[in-house]
Amino acid sequence: MVYLGEHLRPGQLGHFLAVLSLTASLIALIAFYKAANATKPDEDKSWRRLGRISFSINVVAVFSILFTIIYIIYSHLFEYNFAWEHSSKSLTFKFLLSCIWEAQEGSFLLWTLWLSVLGLIHMRYAGKWEAPVMAVFSFAQFGVATMLLGIYFFGHNIGTDPFILVRNKMIEAPIFSRADYMSFPQMQDGQGLNALLQNYWMVIHPPILFLGFASTVVPFAYAIAGLWKKQFGDWTKKALPWTLFSACVLGTGIMMGAAWAYESLSFGGYWAWDPVENASLVPWLILVAGLHTQVVFNATGHSLRATYFFLITQFIFILYSTFLTRSGVLGDTSVHAFVDNGMKMQLFFFVLMFLIPAYVLFINRYKKIPHIAKEENTWSREFWMFIGALVIFLSSIFITISTSLPVINLVSGSKLTIGEDAPFAYNRIEVFIAILLGLFTAITQYLKYKQTSREYMLKKLGLPTVIAIILFILVAIFGGMRYEVYGAGFMVAIYLAMFAALYAVVANAFYIWRGMNGKLKAAGASVAHVGFGLMLVGILLSSAKKEVLSYNTTGISLNFDPESKQNPMENITLLKGVRTDMGKYWTTYIGNDSVDTRSKTTWYHIHFEKKSDGQQFDLYPDWMHSTKGQQQISANPDKYHYWNKDIFTYISATDNPEQQRDDTARFRGYTMGVGDTAYYSKGYFILDSVVINPDNEKYHFSGNDTALMARLTIYSRDSMRYTARPVYYVRDNNTAFFNDTVFAQHLAFRFNKVAEGRKIEVGVKESAGMLPFVALKVYEFPQINVLWIGTIIMIIGFIMSIIWRRRQAAALHSV
Repeated sequence: MVYLGEHLRPGQLGHFLAVLSLTASLIALIAFYKAANATKPDEDKSWRRLGRISFSINVVAVFSILFTIIYIIYSHLFEYNFAWEHSSKSLTFKFLLSCIWEAQEGSFLLWTLWLSVLGLIHMRYAGKWEAPVMAVFSFAQFGVATMLLGIYFFGHNIGTDPFILVRNKMIEAPIFSRADYMSFPQMQDGQGLNALLQNYWMVIHPPILFLGFASTVVPFAYAIAGLWKKQFGDWTKKALPWTLFSACVLGTGIMMGAAWAYESLSFGGYWAWDPVENASLVPWLILVAGLHTQVVFNATGHSLRATYFFLITQFIFILYSTFLTRSGVLGDTSVHAFVDNGMKMQLFFFVLMFLIPAYVLFINRYKKIPHIAKEENTWSREFWMFIGALVIFLSSIFITISTSLPVINLVSGSKLTIGEDAPFAYNRIEVFIAILLGLFTAITQYLKYKQTSREYMLKKLGLPTVIAIILFILVAIFGGMRYEVYGAGFMVAIYLAMFAALYAVVANAFYIWRGMNGKLKAAGASVAHVGFGLMLVGILLSSAKKEVLSYNTTGISLNFDPESKQNPMENITLLKGVRTDMGKYWTTYIGNDSVDTRSKTTWYHIHFEKKSDGQQFDLYPDWMHSTKGQQQISANPDKYHYWNKDIFTYISATDNPEQQRDDTARFRGYTMGVGDTAYYSKGYFILDSVVINPDNEKYHFSGNDTALMARLTIYSRDSMRYTARPVYYVRDNNTAFFNDTVFAQHLAFRFNKVAEGRKIEVGVKESAGMLPFVALKVYEFPQINVLWIGTIIMIIGFIMSIIWRRRQAAALHSV
């Protein structure tokens, strides 16, 4: 059958480029391997030339694949599944880019793209390490290239094809039996981008994160090259700036993800110990551990074996995190993970193809790795840097085991869980890690390599210690930290962690000022440690002082789905146009506006007025429906930034605006006498009494008005009791009404008229859409800006260290 309206050339080109990338990376791998093992200069030169040409062809192929996908998406070629499933005509260009990394094959493309860039740099600047390092790069490129093949091999799926047509993806769909299927309405637009990804952070966060992932291959490659060539310690100074670069970029990517979570997700924070978050954090922790032991070896000759172990292991855990997040094993435990698309075994072998050769080589060469038999002095910098690295590694192992419970359950058939309160399960351990790392970060800088006298330590650390203690006492007294929900013991640990964090900040700041005499060029490590300490301070303050502001005092309580884990008393219900008391603030639900009809996004206008000083501001949290044909809703928060806190809010429930606009429910009349009972769908109500001329202050009747008010008591099926007071009155010979509502039961009552026999007619209307409302969750995050400031300072410290270490390496190379 010849299908009409299809554009097949881009897909055919893309298939060719994917195969070319795979082939070129394989040839580059063989060539660089041969060059690394060559014994003759001419042989080395020949193989290296072939490796460079092949790797360059691979780079061209990878970038061409990217440009082809961008063309398909930007041109709205919806015959391709990539464009149809992940994009739509309504998306702006920046979100069209985000479509690329929403797809699993797109994120693999992003990974191989950065590997290509880093590989080109190392072909130019790696020097004598080029051949073995580029062999490892090419091996990584080959492994990732298999993820973009999309072929079946003996019944097993090898990769996912970014250029597959929709009709080949959904072969059984009846629409594709027609040659003109592209003319059908279903094919005129795509399914759109996931609502959660339509945020500016998701335009920049994935590229940075995947640059971090790709960059971890650099220290791994140098470590493998050192073992391979038996030049065990020669590579560490050259590789140190790259270890710093990888730690900097990966850490930045992780914190960008935290900022995205804070901006876009409604769990009320920036870190939830989600398995996908953990999968990125663990390799970074191990990389940081390896960074510190690498510095120790460069300075003293100690910890080379540990450096090899950490730098190999961090990359293996990058691959393991890829398996966890893309195999589908975390599908039920993480909102970030990809579903299983048949690549579970391929991803598993992807881990093994690096894990087995790397550890076999490490174990085989272990005894040959230079090692100083004499133990480090306990009053030396290298001893405590190693202990700190070990603590970081043990922390990563705990996180890994907890995160890997779905894998453990899959293999063993067990049903282990981290518990219902996952954050506390992690925090109760990690708080002690934070205490130790804060203290190590504060003290270790003042220790000298080899040996440090106690008198020197007391002299240098005395003043910073006193200042840190004073600051801690002030924070403890006036900081208002409270975390009593987990008991006094955990609260004590929080206070100890706060002292350790303040100590780290003060001690490292003093070290820059006095220990290094203000020489900032060489102070990158101390600046990064100041940032790390501030991050801990920000985490502890914003978490321990986090306060719910939206306690529901309206009497209108909603029944939330148990899976939402929402406490009705912590979600204030706002009726449209009604100024409502919310503790420190007056809040008013002004209205909503569905500007982006294609993405089904509704923005809610919430007005805040601070009681203490009358300050006013407006927030616009939104309620986004899935564009992919699912009944999913994403509540995207909004926040108001003070210099010392954030007011964070999101919509936890709302009326249905579409139902409200199309509400056709009418009042149904019931003739009742006092004491009579009538029924509605969710319970019954009783007419208790009829009051003549009720409270004038409330209704503002004139002396010529005649009014009657019905007192009704409503009993719902869930044993709740409510009251309603509809009013009937006559003004200037015209009848009028004050209706009353029982919002929790979706009821409206009207006093219709006076009937015969001392009875009245009560009108009852049942309609879920009769009254616009929102349920609002509002948090106050004190000092959360300290966390973001600390993150920026830590990144600056990393950059300073990279520059300083590169200069040192260049000076050493020129000697």
